[in-house]
Amino acid sequence: MAVGACIGRITGIGMEQLVLNHPDFPIFEISCRNTVGACVQPGLYAMVGAAAALGGVTRMTVSLVVIMFELTGGLFYIVPMMLAVVMSKWIGDAFGKGGIYDSHIELNMYPFLDNKEEFAYTSLAEDVAKPRKFEPSISCVTKDSSTIEQLEILLEETSFKGFPVVDDMECMRLYGYVRRKELRIALETARAKNHDVVSLSIGYFTKHAPRTEISHPPLVSLRHTLDESPLQVTHTTPMEAVVEMFRKLGLRQVLVTRDGRVTGIITKKDVIKHVQIMDKKTPDAVRYGTL
Repeated sequence: MAVGACIGRITGIGMEQLVLNHPDFPIFEISCRNTVGACVQPGLYAMVGAAAALGGVTRMTVSLVVIMFELTGGLFYIVPMMLAVVMSKWIGDAFGKGGIYDSHIELNMYPFLDNKEEFAYTSLAEDVAKPRKFEPSISCVTKDSSTIEQLEILLEETSFKGFPVVDDMECMRLYGYVRRKELRIALETARAKNHDVVSLSIGYFTKHAPRTEISHPPLVSLRHTLDESPLQVTHTTPMEAVVEMFRKLGLRQVLVTRDGRVTGIITKKDVIKHVQIMDKKTPDAVRYGTL
């Protein structure tokens, strides 16, 4: 913006000198005929140059004109600012898509999905979900058989934001979802409040405690951390529908199931990475295993 203001100021000074040295020039004579005071104001050129530079960098239009109007307070400056901002946006779009904010989002890999862009590919949820084929299965916890030690080890050895809760590790039928932060706090609180809780104590997410032997260590209820209705899609759900869910519902992750069994998870970063890959490949690249 400062560079644009400097260039505009220099241009204004140059125009001012032209008017002073060539007042009989037809354009200057017509334009300055009814003008009271100086015909050319370098300050106006500076403001227009600043608006043009900011418009080209950010690709803003109406909001930028409103901001510049509030800064100057001059109603007569709106028209030249509008023309400068619109022209700078057109020229900027001709050289590249998106402004400086879009570039920062892409460089910093922020999980942002643009609502204006359409997902026009034929991939399915199973093509994006992790883990992929030949990778270890998804990290889950059981609803009433995981020990405190197993849960703490899972938190230490993984960096996932949450874990699906399943009936058991064999059938992998989805029971709910627990977030990492809430699970960690619940485990720390349970150990702090009850010193009888040990590593072999069972943590359960069900309404009722599981039946155990009398001599078994005390049980720990973790039900208050459970999300009983996590959003899930089947493995054959089109990615177009999944992307719309992320955009409109503001989701962080979606569980992927096959016949009620948890097979994977899709995060917002997975969606963005998939879109970037698909932009460089054919629409059916994922479906035919070329990735």
